[in-house]
Amino acid sequence: MKRLDQRIYDFTNALSRLREALEKDITDDIIIDGIIQRFEFTFEQSWKVMKLYLEDQGVLDEALSPRSTIKVAFKHKIISNGDLWIEMMLDRNRTSHMYDETVAKSIVERIKKMYINEFNDLEKLLKVYE
Repeated sequence: MKRLDQRIYDFTNALSRLREALEKDITDDIIIDGIIQRFEFTFEQSWKVMKLYLEDQGVLDEALSPRSTIKVAFKHKIISNGDLWIEMMLDRNRTSHMYDETVAKSIVERIKKMYINEFNDLEKLLKVYE
C-alpha cells in the first residue's frame, strides 16, 4: 500500500470516528473531551494527507508545516476555504495547549457547524483520487 493510500485510509477512519462522536450528547464533558481529541487527530490526519496528496501531484516539498500545507492546498484547489482551514488549525492548537471549558464548547460548536463539512469535502476529493 502506498503511503498516500495509507494516509487516506487513516484520515477517513479518523473522520468516521469524529462523526460518531458528534452524534453523542454534547452537554456531557466527557463527550466534549472525546470530540476535541478526535478533532485533533482528524485535523492532524487531514493536513498530512493533503501534504502527501500534493507530493503525489508533483507539488514537491512546497508544503512542510500545517499552515503552509493549507495554503498550498488552497492554491491548488484541494480545499475551497483556506481561511476556515487556518481557523481550524488555530483551534486545534488551542485545544492542545490549554483547556478551558468555554473555549472547548465553542470549538465543538465550530466542529459541528463548519469544520466537519470541510473534512467531508476533503474526503470526497480523496475518494475520487482512489
